Amino acid sequence: MLTLTYEFKLIPSQEQITIIENMLVVCRKVWNYALRERKDWINSRKCAINYCSLQQEYIISADAPYPNYNVQAANLTKAKKTNPEIKKVNAQVLQQVLKTLERAFNSMKEKGYGFPRLKNKYRMRSFVFPQFKTNPISNS
Repeated sequence: MLTLTYEFKLIPSQEQITIIENMLVVCRKVWNYALRERKDWINSRKCAINYCSLQQEYIISADAPYPNYNVQAANLTKAKKTNPEIKKVNAQVLQQVLKTLERAFNSMKEKGYGFPRLKNKYRMRSFVFPQFKTNPISNS
């Protein structure tokens, strides 16, 4: 069976470029915040119980659950209510960022890949729309 693929080159207007760049910035901030949250949780569980580190302490409750995808997606919903910058981006796009981070952690544990990295503006250059009803990058 012959499978054909099509490749399209989009030429966005200047306004659309601004919208896309802002979406990338928010996605990168969500990735970095979620990754930092997981790193802090992991580091808070590394120190021994009978003594404290002289270098640094992570003050996270012992009852705090591991910040997996479900916990972070629920927190993302709460953050969208208070943060106007996050409100501008489609919720499914931000959930895909968290799913990608979850996949990176699973690959680290199961396949022995390295620890996921913080993203800068040169490392995170894409986002995914799983589905949408209206055009999120329209000029209107």
